[in-house]
Amino acid sequence: MTTLKGDNPDSKFSVRLLMDETTEHSSVSFSYSNWISNVKKSTLEAYKSKPFSHWILLILSGSSMLTAFPASSLLSRLYFSNGGKSKWIISWVAVAGWPITVLILLPTYIFRKIKPTPLNTKLVLAYIVLGFLSAADNLMYAYAYAYLPASTSSLLASSSLAFSALFGYLIVKNPMNASVINSIVIITGAMAIIALDSSSDRYDYVSNRQYFAGFFWDIMGSALHGLIFALSELVFVKLLGRRSFHVALEQQVMVSLVAFAFTTLGMVVSKDFSGMAQEAKSFKGGESLYVQVLVWSAVTFQLGVLGATAVLFLASTVMAGVLNAVRVPITSVAAVILLHDPMSGFKILSLILTFWGFSSYIYGSSSSYTSTQASSSS
Repeated sequence: MTTLKGDNPDSKFSVRLLMDETTEHSSVSFSYSNWISNVKKSTLEAYKSKPFSHWILLILSGSSMLTAFPASSLLSRLYFSNGGKSKWIISWVAVAGWPITVLILLPTYIFRKIKPTPLNTKLVLAYIVLGFLSAADNLMYAYAYAYLPASTSSLLASSSLAFSALFGYLIVKNPMNASVINSIVIITGAMAIIALDSSSDRYDYVSNRQYFAGFFWDIMGSALHGLIFALSELVFVKLLGRRSFHVALEQQVMVSLVAFAFTTLGMVVSKDFSGMAQEAKSFKGGESLYVQVLVWSAVTFQLGVLGATAVLFLASTVMAGVLNAVRVPITSVAAVILLHDPMSGFKILSLILTFWGFSSYIYGSSSSYTSTQASSSS
């Protein structure tokens, strides 16, 4: 018995399948176009919701992060490559620019008629602990800059994001989803790649023991940096109970001041103050360059901190994470161009993985933030 082509069951199934695929394709295209439309709409609404001055400040703050932090890293490395020896001096320089923050803070008291946050015993103790940890953190990074290329130390320092996520979860109870965990694993893998490729970027005058000491202290400094970030957030939540720009600046001034006191004590004990004059004479480039390197190191580091504080206040931690991700390749590329750092294939792979890990963290953080906002509004 002959079956008509139109009555063939296989033919009917194929037509139905084709219709389903077409419908599904239209649905996907429609959803994608809706997504683009929603992004444009939300971006426009966000732009209109803030005054023009807000966006100017955000651009300036972001630019400060992307230029000041890489410049500070390169200057620290330049100090050691041109004959500088003292880790305490670089630690001291990192916080010696704290009066710059004071100059930004004072006008907020005067023009906005805001009173300084009153100090109590718990807040003072918190500032002392954070200041001591910051001083120790700067000293650890100084050892990294002494023995590692700037591009390598920058990549290793990016692991602070993973430690920030971990300590934020343990101390402040920040949410941690699969994307954040994935970012921690990826960044850890990137650090392992650098460790396996140690022979390609080690300076001739740096021994294997010194190289791995720099590697170790860079990772430890990143871990401590993550702890400081979590503890600072805890101070905001538990002791200050509010988030405003002048309060963030106050905390930065107090922590930097205490760290400055601790590093100054270290400079006195190690007699590095008295040795600066002799070090300047033997510095490659002369005394003038020596002074310029130290002064600009202090200025750029403080401007970077101010930029990061402003971005956190004006935008979000996610935006700060985005800019932090961008500054890692900027520092690495600048170090290769300006300081002639070696850039092996393994280091490029590590850079790509680091950027991937940052992207995963940003996605996970933004998803958690969106979920929190949605639940709070419902």
